[in-house]
Amino acid sequence: MCAAGLATSCGLAAPHRAAALEARELGVVVNTADPYSVEIGDYYVRRRGIPRANVVFVTLPVGHGEISRAAFEPARAQVQAGLPRSVQALALAWTTPYRVECLSVTTAFAFGFDPAFCAEGCRRTRASPYFDSPSAAPFRDLGLRPAMLLAGSSVAEGKALIDRGMTADSSFPSGTAYLLSTSDRARNARASRYALATALDVPVRVRRVDADALRDRHDVLFYFTGAVSVAGLDTLRFLPGAIADHLTSTGGVLDGHDQMSVLRWLEAGATASYGAVMEPCNFPAKFPQPAVVIARYARGETAIEAYWKSVAWPGQGVFVGEPLAAPFRPRAR
Repeated sequence: MCAAGLATSCGLAAPHRAAALEARELGVVVNTADPYSVEIGDYYVRRRGIPRANVVFVTLPVGHGEISRAAFEPARAQVQAGLPRSVQALALAWTTPYRVECLSVTTAFAFGFDPAFCAEGCRRTRASPYFDSPSAAPFRDLGLRPAMLLAGSSVAEGKALIDRGMTADSSFPSGTAYLLSTSDRARNARASRYALATALDVPVRVRRVDADALRDRHDVLFYFTGAVSVAGLDTLRFLPGAIADHLTSTGGVLDGHDQMSVLRWLEAGATASYGAVMEPCNFPAKFPQPAVVIARYARGETAIEAYWKSVAWPGQGVFVGEPLAAPFRPRAR
């Protein structure tokens, strides 16, 4: 396994295509107390053809960005007990809660409430064994189910997100990965590793751009930057399946903060994003590594696989988007 936190990758040079997760391997968790969750969960199950045996209904507090460990643990126990062992990953059909005390909700559902994934101040956290892993079945191989929020600022936004993911499948887009090196020195921490991404042999263009914002581009498949907020999103066209995020302290605070929420990426047309739910400091290992996510997505992995495998220390960050989007998955024969 690659050393956690390094942007080198054990799997990037592999020439074969990945065996991506299928709908039958995804579980959907619905919060019965949340009307958004009920409607989005049902829509997703129908659109993706998720087996009904893979759907678990829980009850969580509504309208709270953060919930307690006491409220969370019975819900996770229901999920663990209620899903077939064939289920390898989870779609959480809600926007809030995005945090369980000191953990992101996606980490909490993946690993259980493990304080080793938390941090107070600028400290390391436990590394994910799924980081840059060759595993195509994380629950079988590693005992964890990576999770992603089917989040949106409204039901309409949530459904549009799901539709973009469906449109992306096997589309083999001719898009560009834009890696922005910004003037924000603290948040530009990933830029030193961009050369690993620009050197990839992948079927997309990978370009480093020295600028604080990208404007007037119509081929955006990846967009990685470091900034409190990102200007010019309304001038861009994101291709179906696009992945985009900004390294900052609280981008994963989905219900509003003084920094830009990652929901703005989804509203602009991205299909997946990632953001911190509490102060992570600017450890690159706590954010997606562009070289890893680009390479794995381009090999045919789904959004949830490629994105999760690109974060070495995911405890303080939340994954949002359409988990099964797979633009480079070979078409079914």
